[in-house]
Amino acid sequence: MKIEEAIVYLLASSGHGMKIEQIAREINERGLFTRRDKAPVDGKMVYAVVMSHPDTFCKSEGRIRLII
Repeated sequence: MKIEEAIVYLLASSGHGMKIEQIAREINERGLFTRRDKAPVDGKMVYAVVMSHPDTFCKSEGRIRLII
């Protein structure tokens, strides 16, 4: 699974927005995405993905949400 797919999965299953650090923690705990260097996903990586997909994600009130 790609990291953007993991973020979509988490947001869709949560039913509401999530904070960036919360998304990173859930991805690592559930093993949804593994980096090539095996390092854990961090908030900076999640933020970069969210900002590079403005057609899929939006940031409001400190939370990341899916654009429907």
